[in-house]
Amino acid sequence: MIYEIRTYTLRPGTVPDVERLWGEAYRTRQRHSRIAGFFRTEIGPLNEVVQIWPYADLAERARVREAAVRDPEWPPDLSEFLLNQRVEIVTPFPFAPEWVPGNDGPFYELRQYTFRSNTLPAIMEAWKAALPARAELSRPGLIGSIEIGPAANSFMHLWPYPSLDKRNETRAAAVATGKWPVPGGRDRYLTQTNKILVPAPFSPAQ
Repeated sequence: MIYEIRTYTLRPGTVPDVERLWGEAYRTRQRHSRIAGFFRTEIGPLNEVVQIWPYADLAERARVREAAVRDPEWPPDLSEFLLNQRVEIVTPFPFAPEWVPGNDGPFYELRQYTFRSNTLPAIMEAWKAALPARAELSRPGLIGSIEIGPAANSFMHLWPYPSLDKRNETRAAAVATGKWPVPGGRDRYLTQTNKILVPAPFSPAQ
C-alpha cells in the first residue's frame, strides 16, 4: 500500500470554491478509485487543501490516473485558484496500524519531520518501540516515510481527534508516560512542521 499526498496552495478566499468544484467532479473520479481524505487547513499554513489517495502500488496509481484523465469530467479546472501544487508518495511504516478512514475527527493533525541522512532505520526502530503505548491513548491514522517528493528525507504522521481540547489532553497524557515523544528526535530530526486539518463534507475521513 502507498499513499499519494497532494497539497494545493490556493488563493486567499477560494477554498470553498475549490471544495465545491472538486466535490462535484469527484462523483466521476471515484468510479476509478476512492480518496481516503480531503482536508483544508484550519491551523498552520492557511489556504491549503490536502488530498490523500491510497493505491496498492505505483503501478496501480499509474493505471488509475491514466484512466481518470480520459474521463471528460476529470480533473476539475482549478487553475484560476492554484498557486502551488506538491505531490508526495508515502509508504506506511510496516508496524503501523492500518489506517481505515472513518468518523475519527473532525480534527486531524498532520506532522512532517525531515531527518538526517541514513537515520530512517533508527527512527523506525524507535517508533516501533514507542507506538504501542501511544496508540493506547489515541489511534493514529497514516504513518509513513516519503519515498517520492520534494522532501524525500522525511516522514509524516496523521492523528485524528474529536476536538482540539482532546488533542491537548491526549498529548499531555502521552508525555506523562515518559515514552513519548519518541526518543532520539533531537539527534535525528532537522525540521518539524504540523498543521491542523478539517475534512470536506465528501471526505471519507471525517
